[in-house]
Amino acid sequence: MTPDELAGKVAGFLAAHDPATTERTEFLRARFYAGLAWVAFPEGYGGLGLPQALQSEVDRRFADAGAPTNRPERNGIGLGMAAPTILSYGTTEQKDRFLRPLWTGEEIWCQLFSEPGAGSDLANVSTRAVRDGDGWVVNGQKVWTSGAHNARFAILLARTDPDQRKHSGLTYFLCDMTDPGVDVRPLRQLTGEAEFNEVFLTDVRIPDSQRLGAVGEGWKVANATLNNERVSIGKSAERESGMIGVVATAWREHPEKRTAELHDRLLKLWVEADVARATGARLRQKLAQGQPGPEGSTMKLTFARLAQALSGLELELLGEDGLRYSDWTMVRPKLVDFTGRDAGYRYLRAKGNSIEGGTSEILRNIVAERVLGLPGEPRVDKDVPWKEIPR
Repeated sequence: MTPDELAGKVAGFLAAHDPATTERTEFLRARFYAGLAWVAFPEGYGGLGLPQALQSEVDRRFADAGAPTNRPERNGIGLGMAAPTILSYGTTEQKDRFLRPLWTGEEIWCQLFSEPGAGSDLANVSTRAVRDGDGWVVNGQKVWTSGAHNARFAILLARTDPDQRKHSGLTYFLCDMTDPGVDVRPLRQLTGEAEFNEVFLTDVRIPDSQRLGAVGEGWKVANATLNNERVSIGKSAERESGMIGVVATAWREHPEKRTAELHDRLLKLWVEADVARATGARLRQKLAQGQPGPEGSTMKLTFARLAQALSGLELELLGEDGLRYSDWTMVRPKLVDFTGRDAGYRYLRAKGNSIEGGTSEILRNIVAERVLGLPGEPRVDKDVPWKEIPR
């Protein structure tokens, strides 16, 4: 399909489904079934098997028509992480069941990966999944779970064989967050709100039909998720979008606060942000052709460094105005608005960017070993059965 043919398909869809009169959910479901949701996904799963580069043009045409969105800001984990993983490793039944309501935003997703003793060392997770008939019984604790208080489903990494080495005894599941054994508790953070949560799992029953990938292959599936996450976190589709756009706007609106030194720093960061944007576009093209590789770690690493540098530069530029903080009330937000809040919020929230989605220290190891081919760090527990590792 050529770009002109795709544009004609969008126009035909809008003619048949007037955004002004079609109910929101009905409109989004129809868009999914028309293949105009994820155009790079296969037909039948919200796409048309087209190049990923065409997605932005499709989205622009729908936006220009005033069409409802699937509120991606509320379901970033579902759209950026769960969906591509389900597409790659899910059964036909799983893809049929989960992809459409995920894209339309009818079902919000979260990620049950990190634990108090398995953050940077994710392969050390101790949450146990024990086979019980045609399902699994799960017990354990997860932490730093963004949006768990809004989620209907979760992607879950659990240990199914403690006799295997830690990377081999893991299995990947799709967990129903409405199960009575799921207890979500807020974690108040530096910004004042509770965007993150800790989640306690007590005898949670997961049918085997909600296991993603083979038993014992959870690390392989989880790495696909993490690679998608790092590309998703680090992406920036438009020039001057995200934090560089916020700081550039502040620079233009406050000429009285400019200095030569701030100007020099802003220009250097603008160039770095645009390089990151172009790199992100290339990685998304690679993603559309298969699973992203470890290069995604460079994208997320760069995003964290730039976000922290830019939020700090914004405070310096604004001076005393940058010290004002609008609201420190403890709330459990439905979405995280990184750029729509005040400068103080952006500065505080950016501190988490070098932790979430893989710490910067771990990402540097990945880049060194898997991209640059440097020798790996010594790992004395890599080939030891998990149950024998001291904790």
